[in-house]
Amino acid sequence: MTSERRIGIIGAGIAGLAYAKVLKQAGFPVEVFDRAPDVGGVWSVTRRYPGLRAQNTKDTYHFSDFPMPSDYPRVLDGHHMQAYLAAYAEHFGLTEQLRLQTEVLAADPVDSGWLLEVRDRSGNPGGNRGISRVACDHLVIANGAFSDPVLPEYRGTDRFRVAGGRICHSSEFLDLESVRGKSVVVVGYGTSACELATAVSEVAASTSVVARRLLWKMPRTLSRTIDYERLLLTRFGEAHLRSPRPSLPDRFLDSLGESVRMSNIDLLQELIVKRLRLRELGLVPSGRFEEIAGSAGGLVPEGFFEQIEGGRITVHRDTTVTELDGGPHAAPAVRLSTGQVLQADIVVCATGFQQRVPFLTPHVQHRLTDAQGNFRLYRQILPVDVPNVSFAGYNSSAISTLSAEVAAHWTAALLTGGLRLPSAATRDEQIDAWLRRIEEHTRGRHAHGTAVIPFALRNIDEMLADLEFRLPLRTRLAQWFRRIRPDSYRGLATRHTSGTDRTAQAASVEAELLS
Repeated sequence: MTSERRIGIIGAGIAGLAYAKVLKQAGFPVEVFDRAPDVGGVWSVTRRYPGLRAQNTKDTYHFSDFPMPSDYPRVLDGHHMQAYLAAYAEHFGLTEQLRLQTEVLAADPVDSGWLLEVRDRSGNPGGNRGISRVACDHLVIANGAFSDPVLPEYRGTDRFRVAGGRICHSSEFLDLESVRGKSVVVVGYGTSACELATAVSEVAASTSVVARRLLWKMPRTLSRTIDYERLLLTRFGEAHLRSPRPSLPDRFLDSLGESVRMSNIDLLQELIVKRLRLRELGLVPSGRFEEIAGSAGGLVPEGFFEQIEGGRITVHRDTTVTELDGGPHAAPAVRLSTGQVLQADIVVCATGFQQRVPFLTPHVQHRLTDAQGNFRLYRQILPVDVPNVSFAGYNSSAISTLSAEVAAHWTAALLTGGLRLPSAATRDEQIDAWLRRIEEHTRGRHAHGTAVIPFALRNIDEMLADLEFRLPLRTRLAQWFRRIRPDSYRGLATRHTSGTDRTAQAASVEAELLS
């Protein structure tokens, strides 16, 4: 069956492509807009900073019905991720729906849906030529939680630039050779800061990392039985981290099993401290390891701490950049809150992104967010007060491919009348409860409500419950101790078949997983 409701999707990253594929297969005419010349979002060639890697392995970071090529490396770099997403678009016939190098300047709600003002950036981006208007009945906003970089405004920036210094955001730093033999200061201590510093330290004369707050980081493999994915991508590991929406196992661990949970967390923390030699390096974070659930710490890049130990990277902890300095007759430099001055030919700010939707009017944005700027989205997808729009990728997680794919099926069910929603008042209450808990849980560091890290499985479970889709029991039990496998969820694409067919399909999936 083909629907006449036209779908406009803004963004051709992981979430945008997942939505395009699922909604197209559901019979909707789809059009995807992206200002980049290629698909991929953060993996686009226009945004890949040196050292960019996927956090998890190719076994867990793919769509349910499109596995990674067998000849790809186990840990994917930016090139392989972009190539995979381009192949996904090609395989599922999405290339004709893509309007790359096309920027959405404005999206205005109208009675019948949305009216988009778009500009073809491959033509004449400096004038009005190339600007056109496109109508759609339902808008999917997949502009990404990492699309609008935050670049700090430092005092003395003009003097710094006069002296020949350069300052940029990590998403704008693309050429590693440009810093060969130079002094580099990286601001931040999240994943991108550490990945970038590790890559830069191989060619730069000096590499300094300025960290306002040290975050807990975990090596990819800690022991033969403990690794990054077993902690964050199993139900057992997820249950050990305090969830803002506790399930029955969470409540058990928070009561009768609290001592067991804390003992396991303490043991894991000590193993990490010893493995990474954090005491010897003076880099033990001040909080407990379970705070990794509410931070951007995550996985430590391979070689990061080795480069610190070898003197190739210097970390200035618990400090900030207060001023940039330099002039016609002075070298470019950075002044820290400790009073220390660092020589700096280039300052790369891995200072995160602000979450906003610049092409929406202030009135619409006001209806989407609360006073703190948090997005009020049911299931991180659906606004309560703005009709005919869904958000894609606003459930950012360690398994964004699968999270986006399940959310796309949720949205397809909504648009085809196959989803029963609670009342608007109930949805409002659930959104309030989620934002309140995530605020307490992360101390305000939750990307304005758009991140579900590291509770991706919980978020997926909630969407599946809405869809009345259940994995085979053995698969659910296996997920307690085995890493999640995206192909376990490929039955979502056939969930509208008859009950007999669904049972047979689920049995087939289970048999294959157990083989």
